[in-house]
Amino acid sequence: MQTKQVVVFWFRRDLRLDDNHGLYEALKSGVPVLPLFIFDTEILDKLPSKKDARVEFIHHHLEKIYQELNRNGSGLYVTNGKPAEIFRELLSKHKIKAVYANKDYEPYALHRDENVKKLLQANHADLKLFKDQVIFEESEVVKDNGKPYTVYTPFSRKWKAKLLEEPLSNFPSEKYLDNFIKQKGTFLSLQLIGFEPTGMKFPEPLLKDERLEKYQVTRNIPALDSTTKTGVHLRFGTISVRKLVRLAQKTSETYLNELIWREFFMQILFHFPHVETQNFNVKYDHVQWRNNEQDFKNWCDGKTGYPMVDAGMCELNATGFMHNRLRMLVASFLTKHLLIDWRWGEAYFAEKLLDYELASNNGNWQWAAGTGCDAAPYFRVFNPMEQHKKFDPHSEYVKKWVPEWQELSYIQPIVDHKFARERAINTYKEALN
Repeated sequence: MQTKQVVVFWFRRDLRLDDNHGLYEALKSGVPVLPLFIFDTEILDKLPSKKDARVEFIHHHLEKIYQELNRNGSGLYVTNGKPAEIFRELLSKHKIKAVYANKDYEPYALHRDENVKKLLQANHADLKLFKDQVIFEESEVVKDNGKPYTVYTPFSRKWKAKLLEEPLSNFPSEKYLDNFIKQKGTFLSLQLIGFEPTGMKFPEPLLKDERLEKYQVTRNIPALDSTTKTGVHLRFGTISVRKLVRLAQKTSETYLNELIWREFFMQILFHFPHVETQNFNVKYDHVQWRNNEQDFKNWCDGKTGYPMVDAGMCELNATGFMHNRLRMLVASFLTKHLLIDWRWGEAYFAEKLLDYELASNNGNWQWAAGTGCDAAPYFRVFNPMEQHKKFDPHSEYVKKWVPEWQELSYIQPIVDHKFARERAINTYKEALN
């Protein structure tokens, strides 16, 4: 065991060296910092494919950090396994004073961190957690009586008022990189952690002022490719949420609202963890889902006979991305037109989306299904043809992803819209009686 004391910085959903709160605190601690990333087998072993673009994305950004630290005479310790076991091993090799990390609010992460904390405490070390992936965490934006908000609009008003009262902090971690331990570390290849390259291209964040200034007007038109592509970068923390909020404050109230939705769903998941597997609103527990497996397969494959729905699913399957307008449409189609349980669609998105985040994915699926908090009324059923006319009037988006849509060979609609709408409304009405 080394006698020189160290602190560990544990990278998780914060894969960057700049404006990183926990990393800043570790580097300012006065003790040399050992940087660590664990490919958590508790998570990886549950993935359905060994070609997972998100694992590849993480690996790609870890490689960037590794190279940057190498240039500075230090390195990054990348390993795989169960976190508690990795820390047990590290404790046998190093005199660890504390482990620094940024907070994660998902149910699995809370459980994992509690286990690691107990292990460290038993070995006279601390787990120090910091707020980094959100502006305000679970109990900072609540009603006057201390209870959590379950409706977005008053939550967002309180959130914005609080931001005016408490200007954003800055954590210039990039200025203190000399405080890392001077050793090269170890870096596992993608293959050594049991995964294969996917060949998928990862989007760079598109954050020019003019794009954000037009965001309110252009964000609903999928053919324009006018969104910020920051979802996956926020998910894994390759970009600071504080940077995005500063940009949004300067350029786009609409984009700021999207960032607030993300935090709203995070605090819903924190305060109401049952939503991970159950309806937020229990009165919808009696909805009689049809759950037809062939209909579900057609939806997954982009073969519903509704061009806009099919285009969205084809984009998702090919790129790991789907435009937000299409996410709402395909989710509504699955739950209302096909009467398939939102959990089926949520699980498919969880498997395919590069920017998959439990809280947002769950919150948006329950919103579309009408079972969630702040839910759309159950009788609102998107009309796929009207959505096509309104948001892709020249069919540019549809032509890109479903080039055969006007051919005779294109599939007939698997369900009639008028019939499906009436069936959905009646099914929901019966469940509520």
